[in-house]
Amino acid sequence: MTQSPTRLLVLYTGGTIGMQQSAAGLMPASGFETRLRERQAETGEALPDWVFREFVPPLDSANMQPANWLQMAATIRAAVDHDGCNAVLVLHGTDTLAYSAAALSFLLLDLPAPVLLTGSMLPAAAPGSDAWDNLFGAMRALQEHRVEGVRLFFNGALLHGARVSKLRSDDFDAFAEAPRKRQGPRADRRLPMSYRSAWQPRGVAVLPLYPGVAAAQLTALADSGVQALLLECYGSGTGPADDPAFVAALREAHARGLVLGAISQCPGGHVEFGVYAAGSGLRDAGLVSGGGMTREAALGKLFALLAAGLDQADVEYWFGHDLCGEMAG
Repeated sequence: MTQSPTRLLVLYTGGTIGMQQSAAGLMPASGFETRLRERQAETGEALPDWVFREFVPPLDSANMQPANWLQMAATIRAAVDHDGCNAVLVLHGTDTLAYSAAALSFLLLDLPAPVLLTGSMLPAAAPGSDAWDNLFGAMRALQEHRVEGVRLFFNGALLHGARVSKLRSDDFDAFAEAPRKRQGPRADRRLPMSYRSAWQPRGVAVLPLYPGVAAAQLTALADSGVQALLLECYGSGTGPADDPAFVAALREAHARGLVLGAISQCPGGHVEFGVYAAGSGLRDAGLVSGGGMTREAALGKLFALLAAGLDQADVEYWFGHDLCGEMAG
């Protein structure tokens, strides 16, 4: 059982929860710590002691980048290892909240403290906003030691950080967790990274397959300076395996050292290359199955493995093995 937090880090990255109106529309605003303490005093919420950190400037999460995932991870690591915090709450915009939750699930795999992310669909100052319910509900979940690893709290639900996606943009019930249908394959070796790894930024691109996708699109992404390419395949992992140029582009990219990951573009889908010849052809060109991972989880996992400095073969091995329940689709 996780110990109740006695010192909580609240990390405000920006997002709708703290936005205020400007001439150009809603924009992230600093000064949210004061608003939070005032609201807590008004409501009399009995919450754990907390300290506050914020991004400067705070971000609209539509502007969130992988470098910001590393920034969050570094801030959280310092708070836990050096500042005595034993729980973390991240306030984040909803547009890329699921991506950050997934990335942190891998960047903070063995962190000895729970991490919970939340945000809101309406600003805290808006009438009928969900902001305070989400924020104080998340704090209570941490206080009641209901959080293990990296999780997301939204609209009263506690969701797995590496299994969640945003499905709606106009409802408080905006996030859902992908169903767990099976156990992902477990590794037979020790993971050569931890939350203390010397992370370095790495590039990962995503290519959804569609009728008409060709070698030109694939090659353009492979030549863009990325170290991995994530293909969103049809069904159980199929694609245009009868297109010699497309397959040749895959083989060339893999031979140059790119990691080629594969997930299903179907909600609830699961990659099994051997079911169809059109899937086997992609596997033989160098693709590695991501099982039932979501796009957010697969992207964050590839980024973390590469950022830890793993080589192509090690990234491929670990991408295909379950680390925290992300492949259970």
